Parts: sequence; structure tokens; C-alpha cells
Amino acid sequence: MSLEALGWTPQFAAAFEALNDSGLVPARVVREDRGRYRVLNGAGERAAELAGRLRHEARTRLDYPAVGDWVAVRDGGGGSEVIAHLLPRATAFVRKVAGETTEEQIVAANVDTVFVVMGLDDNYNVRRVERYLTAAWESGATPVVVLNKSDLAEDPDASLAEVESVAAGASVVAVSALGPETLAALERWLAPGRTVALLGSSGVGKSTLVNALLGAERLATGAVREADSRGRHTTTHRELVPLPGGALLIDTPGMRELQLWGDESSASAAFPEILELEAGCRFGDCRHDSEPGCAVRAALRAGTLDESRFESWKKLQRELRFLETKTDARARAEETAKWKAIHKSMKHHPKAKRWR
Repeated sequence: MSLEALGWTPQFAAAFEALNDSGLVPARVVREDRGRYRVLNGAGERAAELAGRLRHEARTRLDYPAVGDWVAVRDGGGGSEVIAHLLPRATAFVRKVAGETTEEQIVAANVDTVFVVMGLDDNYNVRRVERYLTAAWESGATPVVVLNKSDLAEDPDASLAEVESVAAGASVVAVSALGPETLAALERWLAPGRTVALLGSSGVGKSTLVNALLGAERLATGAVREADSRGRHTTTHRELVPLPGGALLIDTPGMRELQLWGDESSASAAFPEILELEAGCRFGDCRHDSEPGCAVRAALRAGTLDESRFESWKKLQRELRFLETKTDARARAEETAKWKAIHKSMKHHPKAKRWR
């Protein structure tokens, strides 16, 4: 495949040229599994590992390559490559890592379109769509809500209309991975050289959807539990897969819960009607609780703003506000630790002589 077919753009070309190193070639990360990488360029797909310098200088998970990233590699011998540089990203879908650790994790990089996949079975949850859309808009990519398993829905048109009412400008389509004729609705986002990431919770049928688009059983699939339509993580790693039509698809492991990463403004794009109402509040720092002159509360009383949607926005705002507080605390702790290390080092080194 040519670099252009892999999504290479003038932006990446300029960043690569700035490295000014004839011993390097560009490549795209197509697979990452517990620190092991596969990269692809015009010469084919090869295994790759991080250069020691890159590993040493990495401060957070964002400094490590992710699937979709463009990197500069050199020959490492033995049929493998060494990743020497990570090129600046155009977009990045970021979430908070699972658990109590306050740290970000890149799910996919340099994505043009995010397919937010939701199953039209017992997995269906409009509030979860809002959560994924919040992260998708923040990534810089264009979100599209894909309602899968339309063959299992009693009234797919009603579900489609409900999701469209909260999709905040994102396109919404209903498909069935088991009905190839329905997948034509996705073709306009699957243009040659364009990268699409599939995101969603476990059991929504992402891997089945990838196999249907590929026309081959490449990725493992598994049945879901009948009780709650929850599935096992049949995809255990992230992988970029070229489609027959020339688009590039990134499949990701299913998420039990997407933990957001960002600040309070991150939810604005997913809730544009609330952002618009806020502009009419009497106070610029209105929290929409009991403040006088609150335009949001007025809309709730008038019935022009849906109460459940407002409560969903408040929940995401609280979560992002708490995350911002923890992130600031971590930054302060890291800064304090850095200066303590510097002062400790200075105590163990005599002052340099002054030369006249």
C-alpha cells in the first residue's frame, strides 16, 4: 500500500521532513498489544519496538504510540523496526484509564470518523450514546452513531428517532451486521485513505460489523448473554484493518464503561442546546440550580428542555469537574516531587568554582 492509501497527508509529511534524518522512514501503527507494535508502510507490515530514548523520555501514556499513529522508524535488524519518533497527531480519542488512577489513555489516533456503535437489543441506552458522543466530539473526529442489530429491534425507526434527538448534529444510521444490504448506509464515511474507528461497549457487535465490512471472518466474535445482552471482549487488542474499498478501520476492545477525560467544556459539543441556553443566564458562572435569571431552569419549566437530558449533562459535568480537580492535584504533586529531587541533587554536588 502507498502511504497515501494509509492516510498520509501533507501535515504528516511536513512533520516527518522536519526530522531531517535520512535514516528514517514513515510508517503507521496498525496494531498495539501490551507494548508490542506492528507498523505498516509501502514496504509491508513489520514488528516494531520503541527506541530506548523514546521510552525514557515518555512522561505519560500520551507519549507512547497508539493504533493509528504515524511514526518515524529505522531498521532494527532481524526483520523488525525501531520506532524513533512519534509524529504529531491530527486527532486522538482519549479516555481515562480504568480504575482509580488519574491518567489518560489514547484509544485510537488520527481518526477521521468515529463510529459509536450501539446495539438495538437490551444493550440499547440513550444516556450511553451521550457519553460516547461527548468523548467523540472532544477527539476532533466526526462522530456517527451506528445502531447495530436492527434485525432484533421491535421498532428500529423509533429508536433511530430517539437517538437523533440527542445526537447533537451527528449522523445516526441503523444497520445489521448480519444484513450486508444495510451496510450501504456507511459507505459515505468509508472513502479510500480515510480512517474510521469503531467504539462501543461489549456485546454491541463491533467485530461482527468489521467482518461484514471486510467480507471475511478475520476477527473473532462471541455470543452475548441473553439476560442483559452483555458480551465478552472478543477483541483483546486494537488493530487497524484496511477494507477492500480502501478505507481503514480501527477495531477496539469493548468497554464496560467509558470513563471520560477532559474538562467541563468537553460536554458542550454533545449538548449544544444547553450551551445555547447558558448564554441567556443572568450570571456567567450560573450552575443552573437555584440562581435567579437562569435560562436553563426557565427552559425546563417551559418544557422546551428535556429533564432527563439535562440530568445526563449534569452527571457528565460533575464527573469532568471531579476529574479536573484530581488532575490538578496530580500536577501539583508531580511538580513538588520534581523540585524535591532537584534540591536533593544540589545538596550532594559541591558548587562549581567561579572563574575570574
